[in-house]
Amino acid sequence: MTERVGILVVSYGSRAAAMVDAFYRSENYKVELYIADRQRNPFNIKRAKEFTVVPDLNVGDICKFAKKHQDKIDFGIVGPEKPIINGVRDLIEGETDIPMICPTKRYALEGSKVAQRLLFQEVIPEVNPKFKVFNPKEYKSLDEVKRDLYRWLDELDNRVAVKPDAPAAGKGVGVWGDHFTTREQLREHFLANYRAGPVIVEEKLEGEESSFQAFCDGKHLIPLPETRDYKRAFDGDAGPNTGGMGSYKDVGEYLPFMTEADWRKEEEIIERLFRKLRGDGSNPELRGIPFYEAFIHTAKGPMILENNSRPGDPEIQNILPILKDDFVDVCYKMIEGTLTRVEVEKKATVVTYKVPPNYGGYIDTFPDRVRREEIGTPVDLTEAEKLSSKYGDNIRIYPGSMELRDDKTYPLRSRTVCVVGVAEDIQSAREISLEGIRAIKGGALWYRRDIASREHIARSIEHMKRLRGTKN
Repeated sequence: MTERVGILVVSYGSRAAAMVDAFYRSENYKVELYIADRQRNPFNIKRAKEFTVVPDLNVGDICKFAKKHQDKIDFGIVGPEKPIINGVRDLIEGETDIPMICPTKRYALEGSKVAQRLLFQEVIPEVNPKFKVFNPKEYKSLDEVKRDLYRWLDELDNRVAVKPDAPAAGKGVGVWGDHFTTREQLREHFLANYRAGPVIVEEKLEGEESSFQAFCDGKHLIPLPETRDYKRAFDGDAGPNTGGMGSYKDVGEYLPFMTEADWRKEEEIIERLFRKLRGDGSNPELRGIPFYEAFIHTAKGPMILENNSRPGDPEIQNILPILKDDFVDVCYKMIEGTLTRVEVEKKATVVTYKVPPNYGGYIDTFPDRVRREEIGTPVDLTEAEKLSSKYGDNIRIYPGSMELRDDKTYPLRSRTVCVVGVAEDIQSAREISLEGIRAIKGGALWYRRDIASREHIARSIEHMKRLRGTKN
């Protein structure tokens, strides 16, 4: 008889839908899902045993839902960063017997970019860019701040990235040459963040970015294959930063523009960080994906941009559909402290998001491209879902910022839905993902057309060759 398991899922967006899908496909367990979601996600509602909406992802309300069903829940897992930073694990484990798969509040490193940089400087200084922290508590006037800021800009020849201390879902960062080209523009961006708290101004690094993720049980760190995220809104890496418009994974463990040495160096960097936080023996407070790292590959090798303490979105959607292990077993091993390996299929995956017209400022930048008659209309996934008869498990459709109302699904303000393509190579996976995206109708949704394109990947490869001074 198949063992029953009850799982609490704290959900927001397509990332959590991918988790729900991975649990729902378990062959070893009869899974019952108890989902606390930010909105009425149609994918999750269909698969949930019990479902509740927590619009602000308030940890107290999430805990109340968990307590109500605690006699049927064996463990919980958290997708979005806000509840992790606000201590959802601490609260639920303090008031129930439910073990949670996410770091405790103490180890939610993305809660402060300043604390991160200081930690990196202590543990892995050679991969930490030059940086300076501007804390409002340490300055008496804006003129004093401006003087120090401009001195720092002189030292770095203006080539900087400006980041708020608090999490901003990838959208608070401004980079010289991309988001501003004058000191006045930079200062405006700086002050917009400075009024809310500390700001980091760090050297701008030239290179190609990648995302490193790892499962952790407190004793062991299990790296997952590398992915590439597309943060910028528009084709050609133009426009503002977003939460991520798509991503890709190659067949192997690392990306086409990386070398095996890059991959091994990343592992070594994160292992050192893990050992520092783990201490002697084990630290169960790190359970989950405490290291979702943004790296940039430079002429000197990988450098670290930031750490997140939860699964990547869209990067975890590249991994979960091709996980060979039962995801329930993986979670149990993380709780038990016995996770020593994870097997992933040798497949390429491409994730493409479709988003509403206001997202990333698209409607203002490209007003003539917006199908205005579709704004506010329902999104129809029917034709996209039919593609499963053609591609089977090689296509996945994960609703994100989408809400079910009266048996119709409506887009909300953020990334609406993503399609994952799975294949033997990147370009074939990309074609499946794009076919699914094109089949999604309504809502005036749009998407980047160059996610994982052959041309974009070739530019990354050539860029790294130039930086390394190599021809091959």
